Amino acid sequence: MSTDPMRHQPLMAHLLINGLNRYHDEPCLFLGDKVASYKDVRESTSQMVQALKSIGLGKGSRTAVISANRPEVLSNIAAMQLTGCVGTPLHPLGSLDDHAYVLEAAGVETLIFDASVFEELAGALKQRVPGLKNLLSFGPSKIGTDYMALAATFTPQPLVAPDIKPDDVSSVNFTGGTTGKPKGVMSTHSVTAAMTQIQMAEWEFPEEVRMLMATPLSHAAAAFFIPVLQKGGAFYVMQGFSPDGFFDMVEQHRITCTMLVPVMLYFLLDSPRSTTADMSSMETIFYGASPMSPTRLEEGIKKWGQIFYQFFGQSECPMVIANMRRKDHDLSKPHRLSSCGRPTPWVHMSLRDPDGNEVAPGEAGEICIRGPLIMKGYKDMPEQTAEAFAGGWLHTGDVGKLDEDGFLYIVDRTKDMIVTGGFNVFPREVEDVLSTHEAVGQVVVIGVPDPQWGEAVKAVVVLKPGFEASDELVASMQALVKKAKGSVQSPKSIDFVAGIPLTPVGKPDKKAVRAQYWSDSERGVG
Repeated sequence: MSTDPMRHQPLMAHLLINGLNRYHDEPCLFLGDKVASYKDVRESTSQMVQALKSIGLGKGSRTAVISANRPEVLSNIAAMQLTGCVGTPLHPLGSLDDHAYVLEAAGVETLIFDASVFEELAGALKQRVPGLKNLLSFGPSKIGTDYMALAATFTPQPLVAPDIKPDDVSSVNFTGGTTGKPKGVMSTHSVTAAMTQIQMAEWEFPEEVRMLMATPLSHAAAAFFIPVLQKGGAFYVMQGFSPDGFFDMVEQHRITCTMLVPVMLYFLLDSPRSTTADMSSMETIFYGASPMSPTRLEEGIKKWGQIFYQFFGQSECPMVIANMRRKDHDLSKPHRLSSCGRPTPWVHMSLRDPDGNEVAPGEAGEICIRGPLIMKGYKDMPEQTAEAFAGGWLHTGDVGKLDEDGFLYIVDRTKDMIVTGGFNVFPREVEDVLSTHEAVGQVVVIGVPDPQWGEAVKAVVVLKPGFEASDELVASMQALVKKAKGSVQSPKSIDFVAGIPLTPVGKPDKKAVRAQYWSDSERGVG
């Protein structure tokens, strides 16, 4: 990274200003019955910047946000960038303990919250977290300063970027915690700028961007903010996800693109409206955050066409390590649906063995990355940072392999591997087989304690509507895996559940699933 300001690239703050200034009366945000134009968002952003500065916030101020989806969230994302704050999003479904841990670990001093939903939580966090000095609320509040009323006292001014450098920390995002205590990933302004450039270069956005946001704005919108602004598009925001609500908005607003996590797609595919709703306007469904069942992906392509676009990344190296284009979702090559696409040419990627050596072509190895997407490190965790950066590469913890056409396949997480009777079993491969069973809606595969084998393979399954648990169903699923992968990988047991717990970013929470089975064991798994 050059220390010469003459060679610094534009950062998110500069790109936001450029995007918001490009348009005026064109719609930028639809939420409920409210429509905000580019000018509206620009002016509310300016007022919020002034409000934040008036209470002493500036470059490097540690700030967290928790809110339901509401218009102010989008302007506040921009305002925090333009103030130079270091942001930490809190997931609306997280627990008090989770939030308190994050606030303390990130050193957060200011909490911005939605008073209509999270006032009680904000009060509890103020009691729990000594370093929390400021409470700002979207709307009137008994315990915090009314952020919107304060902002309204200021006259909108032209937007100005703060004095930030590419290597300054812009956010501290916490990992899902599926393999241990969440770690605070410090991303720099240059990381988000590089991610955005790769999105703009590679991602297949429609010509007219009408983007449906079905996930929390505080998390997902920041990643899509710049591309949508630069293309003169508009966000159409759901206040809560439901299949009927999703299909209604697509039909009503002729939505052209959206971003979904796989579990949302499963709910949509299982809805009766998946075959009756008018999806003809939808050009691109971006999906990622966790692996998607190839069988369910095939089902989606058959229903709605080749409109799926996959992205792969992680908090430590966000969103664009690999991308699978719409045309590569090819039903004549069904094996390809297990892939996450080709590695982006804008970073260096290498598959490496446990000793740090590059594996032979076609062999599986840990996905290791170099380049402009790499985090600065884990906050206050020098040992974990050194481990992640061992040998001069970022170790993602994902095991992958490349096929002869250069497509990347995620075999599994290194820490999710099951060792049963001395044999290695990758849960992802078993999950992909089980997902082909007609009764399986969702599935996770884990290792559970076994006195003979050390660990035994267990499947936890959510059945599709219309199917009921039975011994015959268990036997048919076990036989399916045995035929495809051999007896070692066939689940020794299968549990049927109503739902699978998710992490705050929508991934199946294998740690939570495992905990139910390892709680009485002397040895735990991460």
